[in-house]
Amino acid sequence: MGLDLLGFAYAATVAAGGIMGYAKAGSVPSLGAGLIFGSILGIGAYQLSRDPSNYALMLGTTTTLGGLMGYRFYNSRKFMPAGLVFCLSVGMAVKLLVKNVANNSPIKTG
Repeated sequence: MGLDLLGFAYAATVAAGGIMGYAKAGSVPSLGAGLIFGSILGIGAYQLSRDPSNYALMLGTTTTLGGLMGYRFYNSRKFMPAGLVFCLSVGMAVKLLVKNVANNSPIKTG
């Protein structure tokens, strides 16, 4: 199995978003949350690269981040940054679930 490039890109985007939140608004919570979530997502992407069935950390972190940012987006109605991270999180969660369901399907194709 190759590298989970999409997972690493998602982790880097989350970490970069935290850094940008700090740079633009001086938000220490954004910096902390972005770096913590980005780091955990990076570890999850590494685990997926090693073993595609080891997706629990990535899925848990993605759904947590998606839930938090979805709540912020619902309350603020501002797409940046909460709406964007929510959309990315939903996309990543769908990717993880579809890939896992396809790998564990009792129907073998080809």
